[in-house]
Amino acid sequence: MNNMIPTKEAIEKLSLIEKVGQLFMPAAFINDTEEEIQKLEKLISEHHVGSLCFFHSRASAATNFEGKKKIVVNKNSFDTLRNLIKRYQKAATYPLLISIDAEWGLAMRIENTPQYPYAITLGANTENKDLVFEVGKQIAKDCKAAGIHWNLSPVVDVNVNPNNPVIGYRSFGDNKHNVVTMATAYVKGTQSENVLTSIKHFPGHGDTATDSHLGLPVIDKSKKDLLENELYPFQILIDKGVDSVMAGHLSVPAFTTSPELPSSINKDIITGVLRNEMGFDGVVISDALNMHAVSKNYPTKGELEWLSFNAGNDVLCFAEHIEEGIQFILQNASEKQINKSIERIWRLKEKAIIEESLEIKLTDPSSLNRRIAEQSLTLHHGSSEDIANFKESNFCTLTIKRFGTDQSKQDILENIVEMKKEVKNETEILLLLTPPQIKPTNKFGFFDEEIYFINELIASKNIVLYHFGNPYALKFLKTEKTTATVIAYQNFKEFQDAATEHFLGKLEAKGKLPVSLS
Repeated sequence: MNNMIPTKEAIEKLSLIEKVGQLFMPAAFINDTEEEIQKLEKLISEHHVGSLCFFHSRASAATNFEGKKKIVVNKNSFDTLRNLIKRYQKAATYPLLISIDAEWGLAMRIENTPQYPYAITLGANTENKDLVFEVGKQIAKDCKAAGIHWNLSPVVDVNVNPNNPVIGYRSFGDNKHNVVTMATAYVKGTQSENVLTSIKHFPGHGDTATDSHLGLPVIDKSKKDLLENELYPFQILIDKGVDSVMAGHLSVPAFTTSPELPSSINKDIITGVLRNEMGFDGVVISDALNMHAVSKNYPTKGELEWLSFNAGNDVLCFAEHIEEGIQFILQNASEKQINKSIERIWRLKEKAIIEESLEIKLTDPSSLNRRIAEQSLTLHHGSSEDIANFKESNFCTLTIKRFGTDQSKQDILENIVEMKKEVKNETEILLLLTPPQIKPTNKFGFFDEEIYFINELIASKNIVLYHFGNPYALKFLKTEKTTATVIAYQNFKEFQDAATEHFLGKLEAKGKLPVSLS
């Protein structure tokens, strides 16, 4: 890797066109063709690109959010990633800052890598912020093993909207104080390994019913309400010291005279609110500029990149028109404006880009995941006595677990017929339920017939329900009519084992549901 030069020297040494190139963070795809890889190497080399954001593949990135292309599984994605980072660093005039979204570990983007629990699960560990510190620390170690300097997390959005299509399980919950506690622990854990973080999605994506990958969400609240809730975690974490803030694509009329301009390219919001009112002078990174909330409105190549920079962003993430964007910025920005951003970016580079002398291995998540499973397990309805009494009955166990939505409706309906036969003469059922998907689209992947069948069981039998998934999925079930409902949050083996021990009376459910299901 090229040696880092100090910030002061960089500002003096780099030409203006080199400095503008440093503002850009194009997407890099782990499973790209050799032709695409060489194209990106050329882009890095010729336009002095400053950073990269890695995605699994073009089919899995935000460009394909509607799921039109099939994602190809590559068991060797991690090794491919490491080799690509080395290649791209060689192509760079100055060391690249390498970033990735690893909110719950590299597994968010890369198969066969460590996966830690989702933020909503961590949020249930109300008394155990040390475990969240460890999650941040271990994920940071995995980032370093890959050659990544910057984990674009944590999410500090307060998820007060149960129907939020894009944040939900990625948030620590709907209580702003708990969000701050958990996010602070995660950030400190990451920083302890000298890996950078980015709190997101400013000014708060928690109370939206629109996915900004697809359209522009509107947050129509008063400035007072926004300052007290949405902005609260950002302000506290900024005051404690964070590396960067990611600007989301949101319409927030209370903060601007131009509500049609998304927050990510809105000078009133980034320069006015985040920088001037909230006092943040660190790096601001845009959310992906290819997302439809912004990209579809700016057909002129380079204009969006200029608007993003002029609004106050230092790093232009997932910029798709780099050559044109550079020209737009050179024509419109002052040298002082460019130098200020370069100073911020270069300080991050100086902090994070350090030669690692030893080969770092990936972490083993199992022990930490087990401890989190034990602490997050939540008794949502009923009591431990109810479960103990149920355990003495002649109960049967029914498992409803299907991953993804590949099964046809006909198969599902046939399964339901079989299950009805199985439990026809049973009165007590231990129901182990895993929703088909973690995201809320199409009722978490459930067919209406499945939801009806489960609620029919709850109404007619004595049910103890263990739920291994996003707790928001319980909104569709009549859990108040179960004998008991226990939330285990994840379908990892460690969480299944903890649930088994709880049912057997060997483990207490200590977790607290971090969101309201009403």
